[in-house]
Order: sequence, then structure tokens, then C-alpha cells
Amino acid sequence: MKKAHWIILGIVIGIIILIAGYIYYHKTFNTPFLTEKRLEELKVAVTEQNESAFLQPLFQPAEYPEKNPLKNVYFGELHVHTALSFDSYIFGNRLTIDQAYHFAKGSSMQNATGESMQLSRPLDFVAITDHAETFGLFEGCADTSRSEETKIFCKRFENPDLSFFLELREIGEKRPMINPAEENEGAERTRLFSNMTWQETVRVADEHNEPGIFTAFAAYEYSPVLPDSGKHHRNVIFQNNHVPKHAFSGFDALTELDLWSMLNKDCKDPCEFLTIPHNPNRTWGLAFASQTIDGDAYTIDDWKQRDKFEPLVEMYQVKGSSECIIGFGSTDEECNFEQFFPLCKEDNETGCIAPTSMARDGLKKGITLENEMGFNPLDFGMIGSTDNHNSSPGDTEEWDYRGSTGAFTGTAKSRLRTGNRTTLINNPGGLAAVWSKENTRDSLFDSMQNKEVYATSGSRIELRFFGSFNFQDNLAELEEPIKTAYANGVPMGGALEGETNQSPTFYVSAFRDLLDAPLDKIQIIKGWTENGEVKEEVRDIVCSEGRTIDIDTNRCPPIDAKVNISNCSIDQNRGAKELKTLWTDDNYNSEQNAFYYVRAIQNPTCRWSTYDSLRIGEDPPKDYPATITEMAWSSPIWINN
Repeated sequence: MKKAHWIILGIVIGIIILIAGYIYYHKTFNTPFLTEKRLEELKVAVTEQNESAFLQPLFQPAEYPEKNPLKNVYFGELHVHTALSFDSYIFGNRLTIDQAYHFAKGSSMQNATGESMQLSRPLDFVAITDHAETFGLFEGCADTSRSEETKIFCKRFENPDLSFFLELREIGEKRPMINPAEENEGAERTRLFSNMTWQETVRVADEHNEPGIFTAFAAYEYSPVLPDSGKHHRNVIFQNNHVPKHAFSGFDALTELDLWSMLNKDCKDPCEFLTIPHNPNRTWGLAFASQTIDGDAYTIDDWKQRDKFEPLVEMYQVKGSSECIIGFGSTDEECNFEQFFPLCKEDNETGCIAPTSMARDGLKKGITLENEMGFNPLDFGMIGSTDNHNSSPGDTEEWDYRGSTGAFTGTAKSRLRTGNRTTLINNPGGLAAVWSKENTRDSLFDSMQNKEVYATSGSRIELRFFGSFNFQDNLAELEEPIKTAYANGVPMGGALEGETNQSPTFYVSAFRDLLDAPLDKIQIIKGWTENGEVKEEVRDIVCSEGRTIDIDTNRCPPIDAKVNISNCSIDQNRGAKELKTLWTDDNYNSEQNAFYYVRAIQNPTCRWSTYDSLRIGEDPPKDYPATITEMAWSSPIWINN
């Protein structure tokens, strides 16, 4: 073949490749996420799932305990999205705030693909936290005098494709964030529409709030965007319906410092608020850094603002656990629980865990800041929530997991596919547990501000944790240990003032979730400063079935609690219904600042991916655990010197 022929052939092949590439690009990026045909295919797939492949718990009606001076535990949700959130709606969720509240109270409903969803037990409280950045979107699209640009935007919004999603993602990552609605409709109309959504959100919360029965908080999410799907978001929770007229979003407040300042200015008595950061593991190190999202260094006044307005951290949710990671001083295997990101190897990396990403590292940083500034701005309590985008608050049971992104993860097959960040690496999320005298807005909010709260990975373990320098040796055997513990010590979230030549003693008790697995053990985690260095220690302090803690490893011998992977049944006779103990830190040095928190760990049960595998008659995914050990994490107790 002559040289000219080779050149022509090369050009033809190149043109064919370009055409094929264009067709592929156009099909991939411009095909709607959810056509009617595709939705019907998903619904058919749901009908083929075997929902009888494993036992499911029977529905338990709500219980309404009387007001209790020694406090009741209330389980709830402080982070969930409905169809009002842009990233919920475009993936097919059409369930409203009103439906979400009814679901939280025990009603059943179907997701976009027809899967049935219902809690085994109603929740006690909920905060619906739709993204403030997309408040006003539906009002703007419904307005008859909307601009031509808005009409085009709304048309694409109803039939979104990947290119539309990526365009908005790119706009959102700009600093400062650009509001497309404001560019199309002007600042005044955009704010008007946004305020209409916020007013309706507050109204529906008031409508569902029933003191003593069910608590609904007015709330929203503040959501500035980070590169590579990072998160540096905060949920804003209000104590009552006295709220600012405007929900400050990432378009209004460039950083968390601006958010706190704006809220502090507009939220006047009787208005009260707190903010809760979430996904520390997805902040690419910003969670507990000494700087803002824009790289501005925190001042002492900035740290004081954070200390005042941010008493809690959401350390467990659908996107993983943010407690700890092996490395950066942590060695305990429990740090691997629902955590699939690697350690960062260099500064300013994304898609990995940095030294200031995880809650335990934040707590350790807090006690070093106390040495520097005279106060600890990172003495936070810990909660769990879901962050699901299905309008299903508190739907954390592994067997009932229906994904977290509408129709996009609305079948077992779609949830089990690999290569997507919203599928196998996710989990059903956690719950926020609050010790409070009664189930009312005021009482629950006070407990949250006082940090007498804890996180669970989704089950309803009842966990107590108290500390003191004056507990009697037989406290755990008393008929009313809680009354004595309150009288002579502080609960989780509290602080003890260091006393010379005395060791702190901690009372801890855990009661199992009767709809889940028995308890395996309780651990205590300690962090402290010594000669300018921050250290940590993890040890088991009580084992089920009378097992003795190994004095060399400080660990319980493994419990032989098996899971039948063929139907997810477990042995309910292994483990404990209740565990409690009194533990003294004999290694405490009164010159040290320290914190302590506890983990209560269940026996193994099936992971959600194993349940879904049973639904479609497949083996569990090989690269993911078939079982998990659900757990609860207390808020810390600090010792200050």
C-alpha cells in the first residue's frame, strides 16, 4: 500500500474514532438520568427481588415515656433530605417533607422504584435538613413571570442528565459560589423564592411537632462545595420556630465564620441555634483544620465562635464512619468500620483521610489547643444520622437499606454495582441518641447543647457514661446507679476539673437493641497530652459471657458469635443483653489534659450488601465485608487542668 493510502486510511480511522467518541460522549452526558423506560425497568427489577429471603422484624409501635429527672434516651435523625433538595430530586425522589415526617412517625411508603420502606420503630425526633442552596427552586420554576433562562433551567431540571449535573457542580465549586438562580432572576426575586421555601419548612415542622410525643426541629443544611465530591457542610438546627427570615446558604456565607456571624446577628432571643458539621472524612482535612475553606487562618475569636455555636459533630452517616483511621496514632481495628478511604500521602490531597479529618484526631487537637489558648474549642459531642436523600429519616436497619439517592440506587442490583461512589462503599447511616428529661424541643435542644448525646451506627443501643473522682466502689451494683452517678459525677459531654493524686473513675452501662444483636463488649478510648505529645489508648473494659480481658493486650478474647450468611440469622443466645462496669484509670497523671469516650459493640450481623445479595440470589460482594459489628459511641468526658 502506498504512503498516501496509509495517510488516507489513518484519517478515516481518526474520523471514525472522533465520531464514535462524540456519540459516546453525547449518549453518556446528555441522556436523562431517569427516562420513563428506565424507571419501568427498575420497577420490574424490584418485583423480582425476594423480600422473603430473610426474617424481618415486626413493626413496634411508639412508646412515650413520662418526664424523667434522670432522663430518658430518645432516638432521632438530624440530617435527612427530601425532594426539596436538588440532589434528591434529580435522582428521582419525589417524596415531600410532610411524607418524611409521617415516615419518621411509623408510616410506610414506597421509594421511586416501588420498594417498600418502613421503620421497625418510630423515631422520637427529626430535623429535616434540605440544602438551603436550592431553596426557592420550585417556587421560581412555578412563577409565571420567570425569565427565559429560568424556563430553560427548569426544563433541564425536570429531565436532568450528567452534563447538567456536572455543570452545576463546576459552578458550585467556584469561590465564591455562583448562584445560577440569582443570575437568571436577580437577587431580590431569588431571595423571595428562597424565603418562601424556608417559611414552608418551618411551618411543616411546627405542624408535626407534638410535645411529649414527637419533636420536629426547623433546620436546613449549609453546603459549600469542595473539589472531587468533598463536603464541608453543616446542618443548622433551631430550638423553636423563632428563626431568621432567611436560611443562610453557601451563596450568602462564604465560610463557616460568615455563617456563624450571620446567624448570631439575625437569631435573637428567643431564637437559638447550633450547627453540626458532618462527613469529616470527606472534608479532605478541613474538618478540624485551623483554617477556613478559603485558607484563612482561625483567630482566637474564630475558635471562640466555633466553641459557642458548634457543640456537636456528626461522625457517622451513609458516607462512612468519621471516628478514626488506622494511622496518625490510631491502631485499633474498629477504625476500619465502614471506612474505605485511604490515608493521604501528601498535603492538600483529595479523596483521602488527612490528619485533621477524623473525630478522634479533632478531639486530640482540642486538648492541644487548650494548652495554647486556655480553652478547648473542639470539645464536641458526637452523633450519628443518615444524610439519605430518600425522605426516609432514621431508616438505618441493614435489612431495609434502600440506597440513599432515590431511583439511582433504588434496586438491589443497582446498590451492589461496583465503581460508583454512592453504592457499595455507602451504608444505611446512623442515629442520634439524646438523653433528655422529656421529648420536647427545649429539653432535647438543651441536651444537645450540653453534649449529653451519642452516636450509633444505626441500631438502638442504650448507652450511659459518667465520670468522677468520687464514685463509690460498688456504684455498678447499686439499685439506682444513675441517680448516684448524676449526684457525684458528670455525664457524657461533661468535664471534670483535675484533682491532684486522684484517678478518675468511669461508670458505663449499655443495654442491647432488642431488635438487633446482643452485645459483645464495651471499650474506652483515652486521649491525653504528655510532654508536648498527644497520645491515645484503646482498651476493652467489660466483656460479655464472663470472658476475661487479656492483661497484655487489654482486649477481650473473641466471641464465637456466628452469622448464617445464607439467611442472615444469628444466635441470640451469645453475648449479653446488658453490660455495665466501673473502670478506674490508674495511669492518669493529674498534670495532663485528657478525654475519654466509650464504644459499645454488638455481635456480628449481616451487612446491608449481604441482605441485598440474598434478595437477588447472589453471593455477597467479595471485596466488602459480609458482616459488620454495629456499635454506639458516647460523647467524651474531659478532664481539665
